[in-house]
Amino acid sequence: MKNYRDYEQFGISRYMYELSESLIPALQQVFSDIDEIANRRQLKVLKAFQNSYLCEAELHGSSGYGYNDSGREKLEEAFAEALEAEAAFLRFQFASGSQVLYQMLRALLRSGDELIVATGTVYDSLQPGMRALSDQGITLKYIDLKLGDHTGSLCQRAELDLETIVRSLSPSTKAVYVQKSRGYSLRPSLLSEDIKILRETLDAAGFTVPILVDNCYGEFVEKHEPTYYGADLIAGSLIKNPGGGIAPSGGYIAGKKELVELVAEQITAPGIGREIGPSLGFSRDLGLGLYLAPQIVANALKTGAHLSALFTELGYNVEPLASGRRGDIVQIIELGESSKLEAFAKAIQLAAPIDHHFTPIPSEMPGYDCDIIMASGSFTQGSSIELSADGPLRPPFTAFFQGSFNFPAGRLAALLAGDAVRAVGGQ
Repeated sequence: MKNYRDYEQFGISRYMYELSESLIPALQQVFSDIDEIANRRQLKVLKAFQNSYLCEAELHGSSGYGYNDSGREKLEEAFAEALEAEAAFLRFQFASGSQVLYQMLRALLRSGDELIVATGTVYDSLQPGMRALSDQGITLKYIDLKLGDHTGSLCQRAELDLETIVRSLSPSTKAVYVQKSRGYSLRPSLLSEDIKILRETLDAAGFTVPILVDNCYGEFVEKHEPTYYGADLIAGSLIKNPGGGIAPSGGYIAGKKELVELVAEQITAPGIGREIGPSLGFSRDLGLGLYLAPQIVANALKTGAHLSALFTELGYNVEPLASGRRGDIVQIIELGESSKLEAFAKAIQLAAPIDHHFTPIPSEMPGYDCDIIMASGSFTQGSSIELSADGPLRPPFTAFFQGSFNFPAGRLAALLAGDAVRAVGGQ
């Protein structure tokens, strides 16, 4: 109990603190496994920076067209190596992961082409982009995952339906798209190793079409990225994992060099590609964020494991379990009631370093079919890697938790949420 007063000042009950304390010893092996991956990935990131020969003087940036921006070019080299890719296109001007993903698909697909979406319906905010592709004459084939081992509404196992994917291949198929994380679906994230099986299956069927992976929330979580196992392109947001909480905006695309160049030309102009794009002094923030990312991600994973263990003890269904394998930083808690979801989000907000005095309320958000409640007292708006929780106001009223920068703050958020949900339940 020697540290209880540290938490008591935030209004944490003695019961919740003691429950958390009882769980910490059993989590040590989980934490150790997370640290092992983080340490290996950290050294790889360091080596990637050294191999790029990036200099401090090159971080001051460029203006205008951004021609001959050696700092931007070397940072892209380091980013590509850190994510086990041949090349990378990195720009702070990207506003969201959805923007990056849509541009990637537009670059590779033309009218008459076919895209196989191997993980079923995409997350809400990308669905308008998919409809836009369909309007452009691109055929979309959605293939649901094979799901199993349910606890409540949450699925504890998900696999690519390889047989159906192979049957769906045709001469018009130009790419296979995989959403590694879950969006607001109740299934687990896929693992990078699943991409290896998909690549081997496609090759055996005689189709060498590109595998495109939405890698949001997944960077630096596992020993290797999907590119290591055969993904041709991966894409994501820099205000999530790979920006390390430092990047103020931006997104990336990484993978096979010729495909990265093709996407870059879609975003800038044919014949120009990666040659332009002023960094305006943001190379320092993007580089520092990447350098810190493996350790920041490790803290987010530890926070998620602790939250999972705590709410399992409180009687709620969770995914993944505290000791389960993770392909992203997202932790799901099935709360069952709208009042509990709202209480959960409000409690997470109370643990934030800024805006903690604001109260999240359900509201409309572009791209979603119901009200969303979102807690995010972040230094960067929408930076899920910092500390955030959100969820759609629809059954089974599930909280999606991400972050945080450090375990003490993440643990505090979990304890506040536990007390808040227990109060709603009259416990």
